Amino acid sequence: MSLSAPCIRPLAILKQAFRQCRAERQQLRSQRQYATAAETYPSLAPRFPPPSAGFRPSQAIKQNRTETGLTKIPVVPPPRSTRKACPDPIAQITTTQLKTLDPTGARTRLFSPTNPERAQVGDILLVRLKNSEPFSGLLLNIRQRHSSIDTAILLRNQLTRVGVEMWFKVFSPDVEGIEVVQRAAKRARRANLYYMRQPRHDIGSVEGVVKQYMRRTGGPMGGRDGRGAGRARGKKGGKGKR
Repeated sequence: MSLSAPCIRPLAILKQAFRQCRAERQQLRSQRQYATAAETYPSLAPRFPPPSAGFRPSQAIKQNRTETGLTKIPVVPPPRSTRKACPDPIAQITTTQLKTLDPTGARTRLFSPTNPERAQVGDILLVRLKNSEPFSGLLLNIRQRHSSIDTAILLRNQLTRVGVEMWFKVFSPDVEGIEVVQRAAKRARRANLYYMRQPRHDIGSVEGVVKQYMRRTGGPMGGRDGRGAGRARGKKGGKGKR
């Protein structure tokens, strides 16, 4: 008997330990149930009344905002559509620039396709510039790409028996004025007269035609057509007298 008693006692201790663990687990489960119960925590109770028949989330949100007196969320209106405010910005910018660069509308009418008295290829034009000498020549081409503000003309002349061509922006601030010196006797059937660069079709220098136009109109003949030639003659005459 003295030998078997110590062997049975450890088993009793283990059984007691298992019982104690089971009791602790049941106590923890009961505590968790009390903690999650809605009756013990009033703040976790439902705030809004239950939804009625035919419940929809949009109607419930609207009903809760109006009936329970909640503050409304401020709704920022969308920005104004730029497309509706200005459907064609390029045309608006072109109109503004034309009013600044051509307030009288003379250059617009001079190259307008609807004007019967417009400048056409084959005419002789005189372009007066603000920062340099005027240039005259035969109109070979009129370039109109996207809008009337991009209008440019190509003039050809001969200086010291060398063909010279220059492009001019019609609405450039450097261009002071454009005059039609002589109209073409016969209208060309082409949009450009590049064949006039060939020796058999080249009309040569147009200085004589421009001088006659200046004498007829009484305008200033600056550059090679006027005071420059007079000074050259004076110098030659002075050398001859000496």
